[in-house]
Formats: sequence, structure tokens, C-alpha cells
Amino acid sequence: MAGVTRHQLDNGLTVLLKEQHSAPVISWWVLYRIGSRNERTGQTGVSHWTEHMMFKGTEQFPGGQLDKMISREGGTWNAQTSMDYTAYFETMPADRIDLALRLEADRMVNARFEPDEVESERTVIISERQGAENSPLFWLGEEVRAAAFRVHGYHHEILGDMADLHSMTRDDLYGHYKSHYMPNNAIAVAVGDFDSPAMLKRIEALYGAIPPGSPPKMFQRPEPEQQGERRVRVERPGNNAFLEVAYRAPAATDPDWFKMAILNSILTGPSGMGGGSVDNKTSRLYRALVKTEIAADADGSLMPTIDPYLFDIMATLRPDRTLEEAEAALDAEMQRITS
Repeated sequence: MAGVTRHQLDNGLTVLLKEQHSAPVISWWVLYRIGSRNERTGQTGVSHWTEHMMFKGTEQFPGGQLDKMISREGGTWNAQTSMDYTAYFETMPADRIDLALRLEADRMVNARFEPDEVESERTVIISERQGAENSPLFWLGEEVRAAAFRVHGYHHEILGDMADLHSMTRDDLYGHYKSHYMPNNAIAVAVGDFDSPAMLKRIEALYGAIPPGSPPKMFQRPEPEQQGERRVRVERPGNNAFLEVAYRAPAATDPDWFKMAILNSILTGPSGMGGGSVDNKTSRLYRALVKTEIAADADGSLMPTIDPYLFDIMATLRPDRTLEEAEAALDAEMQRITS
């Protein structure tokens, strides 16, 4: 990528730097090569729960003070767990970025995972899963994913299975942290108003002494080739019907992934990386499903993933229309674009 410099510290930490002097701010990210795709049955959701525990603080940066420390310096911070990685970031005024650098270096090795904090957060994690279950689209998406992946780690939701959220222990979480949170399993990224040599020197000073760990043994199971169409039907109380159709999609490293991204834009509207339409009123599926008043909404999603994943199309049906009508209209449009 233009303007990005890549460095690797002696302990294995990969550092990407991108100077951008249009505003006096810096965004600092630390990403770990671990996500829900690497979780075993019995520990589904462990990556997401570990992400939550990282905000409970360290001895140097107590959890109850972290929000205040970041806000006092005019910054924001957050984290995200995906199927393929877990990421933490702070965006700060350029002359206050050192707090973010020190914070992430410290919690890479010194997060505490206090037992009472683990139990308190269990309630939060379970409530998050229960909140997602209020949406029929969550139930449908979970069943479609489970049908698409019988063996591979993409089988389960990032939130994890409810049974695992009830049974997971503090040792499970701490073991996950110690096994994967290490410099040689991380990528650090700085973008913003800084001088690259000075930034790299500071990163080396804070992170260079962190010892590398043994390369984690990543849980990975290849998905067997699918032999035919699979269908699921999910019934829940409610007044709306939804149709979700998922097609096999290549990994983000496959040249065909970008072709599918263009196809997604044609079918469901302009979208950014990972999906999310900006305005899809000119898209083919909008014309085929929404303008014909079969559906109230139609959208698509294509995620950039490490392993082959799914190209999803979702339609919310109008009350007086049937799933069969929506599927027929969708199939006709797909036949049109592939012929």
C-alpha cells in the first residue's frame, strides 16, 4: 500500500506505519491473529470474551480509570472481535498518543483476569447474546452458517454458543490470552500525524523488550467439499418472513474475491469492504425484489476472510408475499447475471 512502511521487531512484532498529516491525530491499533475461527467446541466465544476482559485493566492501568484517562486526553478507544482476528485501538490527539502506546504494551502481558471480574463479565456476555437473539435475523444467520460449515471454525457465531458461555472458566479465558497475546502473534499499526523514525523508535522502546512466546497452535479444520444444496427453515414468533441465500465465496487472498466484490455491488448496491450498502436503489436485486413489491428490503454481504466464506443475500418479505416468490425472483436475477 502506498505510503505504508513495514517493520518487524526482533521479538516478531509486525509494525505498519502510515503518516497522514491532514489532522493532528493518530490512530493506534494492535491486532492479534486469533478469532472465532480458531475456537474449539466448548470454548466458542472465548476470543470475544477475552476482548472484554482486556478492558478490566492492569496494575499500571486500573480498569476503572482507563475510560477517564483516555477521555481526559481527548481520545477514544474500543476493540472488535472478528472471525479471523481480535483488534484494539485508540485514536488520540497526536501529542497524546504515548498513552495509547503504553496502554497496549502493558495489557499485552499484564492483563489480570480477576475471577470476580470474569464472573461479572459472564453476565454481560450472556446478555449480549440474549440481546442478539431478539432479532430473527440472528437466528436465521446462525442456522445458515451452521449449515454451511459443518467442520470449519466459521461454523459458530463470534458471540459463541450459549452453553459455552455458561460453562467457560477463568482458566479457559486466561489460557487463551497467554497462548495468543504475544508480540510474534500481533500486528501494530499507526496512522496519522507523526514522524515515522521517531514513532518506530518509541514503539521499539515500549514493545521491543516484550518476550516472544511459543508460536500458538491454532485450531483449524478444513471444511469438506459441499456435495449439494443445503436448506434450513427457522420458525420463530413474529410477523415478518426473511429469505437468506448464501453462496460459497473465496478467501480474500484469492483474485476472484475482488470480482465477487464487484458482483456484490452490481447485485445489492455500492458497498465497502465487508459489505454494507450505501444506497442500493439502483441495484439489480432492489429492482427485482423491492420495486416489484415482493420484498421491503434486499441486501448483500461479502466479508474479506482468511479462509473461503460466504456471499450472503438477505431479503425482508412484504407481508402478503411468499418465500417461494422471493426465491424465484432471486434465482432469475442470478441466472441473468451469470448467463
